[in-house]
Amino acid sequence: MSVYRLLFTVFFIFTLYNFFIFTFFLNFAAKVKKMNGGIAYTINVGGQLLDLSSPCVMGILNITPDSFYTSVSPDTSSLDETIIAHVGKMLSEGATIIDVGACSTRPSSEPVSAATERDRLAPVLDIIRRTFPECVLSVDTFRPDIAAWCINEFGVHIINDISGGCDDMFNIVAKYGVPYILTFNEERNPAIDVCQQTLLFFAHKVQQLRDRGAKDFILDPGFGFNKTLDENYEILHHLDALQILELPVLVGVSHKSMIYRLLNLSPSECLNGTTVLHTLSLQKGARILRVHEVKEAMECITILNKTNMANVANHNL
Repeated sequence: MSVYRLLFTVFFIFTLYNFFIFTFFLNFAAKVKKMNGGIAYTINVGGQLLDLSSPCVMGILNITPDSFYTSVSPDTSSLDETIIAHVGKMLSEGATIIDVGACSTRPSSEPVSAATERDRLAPVLDIIRRTFPECVLSVDTFRPDIAAWCINEFGVHIINDISGGCDDMFNIVAKYGVPYILTFNEERNPAIDVCQQTLLFFAHKVQQLRDRGAKDFILDPGFGFNKTLDENYEILHHLDALQILELPVLVGVSHKSMIYRLLNLSPSECLNGTTVLHTLSLQKGARILRVHEVKEAMECITILNKTNMANVANHNL
């Protein structure tokens, strides 16, 4: 064999080898992308991109005396120490976002006045901003004026609105360019099933937001709001259908009635049921888990991510 033929053969083998290696990693990346819902989601929080290619946790901080599960009393004499300890614990356990709410939205509850909501939020947001300046901060409110005030006064990054949205709120989030969590929360239409209604609701509302110039949206199916027990589980079963909208999905099921009513438990006994629903939600494409217990939710994400990565690797053996 001549030197030229030998060199050509070596070059050909080397090129073929690199082609197969390149193809392997392309396929691997495609499968990882598919595993994560097929879309590399990011949202803009305070000028920085928050990568949701891997699911993250939103820790709940309720500043109310009447939440259905855990909360911090707004009247406690050691508010600074309590907030710092609670938020610090959630962040150290892996929370990416802290969601602060000062008006209970549990079923059949009466909302407090806007003035009371503002008075509860002000010291807590100030404490978090001073102590944890890098924290991605969300406020759980359905009032447009409260949302605008939180953005202007405390640099809140995300507005979490459980009401289903209104024109004034849509104008606020478009004006300030903050991500908006849109919750499916409307009276049931008996002419169509709940999953169809969920998709139609989101498609219509997202278009309204886009028409105003808003850019970053997160979809919350609204488990527990205006839904029967069966309807909650029907939405969960078909949660992956929301991926057709190509937007990140947030799931908030932590200790909710769809668990304790089904299992005949109290809300405080629902951690195991919460973890089961978190696992199912992640498998169906959820990108954000809104939770009371951050550590357990992070463990759920870590184990599921590891399992999914192993599954992708096995398919390439």
